[in-house]
Amino acid sequence: MQLGMIGLGRMGANMVKRLITGGHDLVVTDLSQKAIDSSVADGATGAVSVEELVKKMATPRAIWLMVPAGIVDKTIEKLEPLLAPGDCIIDGGNSYYRDDVDRAKRLLEKKLHYVDVGTSGGVFGLERGYCLMIGGEKDVVGHLEPVFATLAPGEGSVERTPERKTTKAELSPTAEKGYLHCGPVGAGHFVKMVHNGIEYGIMAAYAEGLNILNSANIGKQDHTVDAETAPVRDPQYFQYDINVADVTEVWRRGSVVASWLLDLTASALAESPKLETYGGRVSDSGEGRWTIEAAIDEGVPVPVLSAALYARFSSRGNGLFADKVQSAMRHKFGGHVEVKK
Repeated sequence: MQLGMIGLGRMGANMVKRLITGGHDLVVTDLSQKAIDSSVADGATGAVSVEELVKKMATPRAIWLMVPAGIVDKTIEKLEPLLAPGDCIIDGGNSYYRDDVDRAKRLLEKKLHYVDVGTSGGVFGLERGYCLMIGGEKDVVGHLEPVFATLAPGEGSVERTPERKTTKAELSPTAEKGYLHCGPVGAGHFVKMVHNGIEYGIMAAYAEGLNILNSANIGKQDHTVDAETAPVRDPQYFQYDINVADVTEVWRRGSVVASWLLDLTASALAESPKLETYGGRVSDSGEGRWTIEAAIDEGVPVPVLSAALYARFSSRGNGLFADKVQSAMRHKFGGHVEVKK
């Protein structure tokens, strides 16, 4: 199947490689000529602009956008006047699902189709495949299924959920292959949004737990004795020099908290047990915020996911003024002098 790809970054370029290996015809473009040349070397047809990409494709066209959420609308504005009725735009990035609904409505007036695909797999997707969460019109999604099937991991070595063999519930046969039509436009990015919100929570849980292990030798350390510092009450119970890298490694084998995220954490700690190359500034690209907003609109409590999002804000120093306010209040009401690090 022929597919256009706009955006050849860390994921887009690898998706192109995987699709070419799977027998698809790719026409690609990017702001970087070097990125275009690299994909051409892999077997793609290069285009120096969006206009050239459209010209090099047969109708009906299917064009996949793998660009940051902030420039999706600008890219669609370029594409829209160049396309013909029946053409389809696929957004595989991390757009806000409400934007998908609005875009699809506008494009449908010009008889253009829109499909949103939440894509998970990161830089490992080339070999492992990509988990795809899809929103759009049923017949349009069905037309694109060869692309989704190639990008997805397939059944692979993942053990089948036994209950799926006997349940009477209506379950999608493609879910076991790593791609799922979640519903109408916006549903794919809605599911991916919540996926990323959960990811924030899992990452925070690992990080906090490992931090406790990392500080388990606090009883061996010298401590400032003053009115402003709470003492370690029972230092004899905190005498452990725990190798956190080894703990993550042993948890990978047979533990109920084993996961791919833990595999990656173990890899990072094996490379640098104290993670000296990292500054601890944790970014968020929007999905966690949108997940919390959706939970508020639905009236669904999400204390874990909310705390994980706020912890990311704090990691970037966004809580520093609030910390100063508290320190100032302690000084004013009790004469407490701030302890310098």
